[in-house]
Amino acid sequence: MPGRPFVPGGPDGRDERGFDRRDPRDQDRGNGDPRDFDRRNGDPRDFDRRDPDRRDPDRRDGDRRGFNDRGDLPGGYRRDAPDYVPGGFRRGDIDVRSYDDVRRARREYNEGGRLIIREPGRVIVRDDDRYFLRHDETERFRLLDRDARIERRGRDTVTIIDRPGGYQVFTVVDDDGRLLRRYRRGPDGREVVLIDNSYAGPPRSIEQDVVVLPPPDIRIPRDRYVVEADRVDEGAIYEALTAPPVAPIERRYTLDQVRSSPTLRARMRSVDIDTITFDTGSWQVTPDQARRLATIAAAINQAIQNNPQEVFLIEGYTDAVGNDVDNLSLSDRRAQSVAEVLTRDFKVPPENLTTQGYGEQYLKVNTQSASRENRRVTVRRITPLIQQQGQPAQQQQ
Repeated sequence: MPGRPFVPGGPDGRDERGFDRRDPRDQDRGNGDPRDFDRRNGDPRDFDRRDPDRRDPDRRDGDRRGFNDRGDLPGGYRRDAPDYVPGGFRRGDIDVRSYDDVRRARREYNEGGRLIIREPGRVIVRDDDRYFLRHDETERFRLLDRDARIERRGRDTVTIIDRPGGYQVFTVVDDDGRLLRRYRRGPDGREVVLIDNSYAGPPRSIEQDVVVLPPPDIRIPRDRYVVEADRVDEGAIYEALTAPPVAPIERRYTLDQVRSSPTLRARMRSVDIDTITFDTGSWQVTPDQARRLATIAAAINQAIQNNPQEVFLIEGYTDAVGNDVDNLSLSDRRAQSVAEVLTRDFKVPPENLTTQGYGEQYLKVNTQSASRENRRVTVRRITPLIQQQGQPAQQQQ
């Protein structure tokens, strides 16, 4: 219900399907002493100061009126908004298994004239006629490693997973769930930063991350700029996923800016993974289609072996059937699903991948009807956009 706080469905915080919808901290401490978790993570008085709503749930409704005493969190999300959770998202959100589950769990409310749509693992904001989606940056890692550790460090939430060879991957998000940093720590203690989304200063609203640039002047054949995976070999895919930008990159950008800016992403080649399409309303990759990702995975793994700091963006899309909110959410889940398969089945390091859904934008087949070809994913290298400065443009022939 708009403007209403979330209330668990049962006495133990589980809904009608048995999903645990409690705050992750409540899940961690189970039915024991409610202050045990606080003692493990510092002075319980600090816990209360960090999140007064945990101290006195009854004050939530009163504080929400007027939003006058705590203000905005990064990205325009409010601590006193309905269903606020430190770190932005609930771990129980990963339990949805169908899009009907997503719709049933979806809640909407208004803030400052904008529609905020909260659903498992995602927040969608409508501003004027545009929709923006932010997803749980740690969900994919928790799905891949059920023993992932989650720590609170001040106002940040850190998710830590163990990787083969004694490596650890750290994902740091703020109170809004916005990705701040992702880095890898080796067995020797050396750390390599893959994504630093905070270098540009305080977080901005989603709309402010849109960068508008002139479209690049593409002087290479179209089939080398957008490579269709089912028509080429691994060599051509590897070339596209390691090629320099097709136009000059004047400065370094944040990951949020890359995700939100099509003319910025257009400076990098892409590979349409048209060997993978999806059933209507589904984000599941079937086993027979998962096997078709082998060539893509081999090219990505080779690129990462040559440069362990490479970052690849997996983009999800839908056809034009359905509403904007459903399509945006569904496409984002498709991108994440493919990233999970690449790691689980082909050992692509999860920290070198990031995902984003774009709904029915950028249709491959220009039709408003149902189209399996439009229900697809794309991958592109974004390392030069987020890690390098002054990258030279590719020599185009």
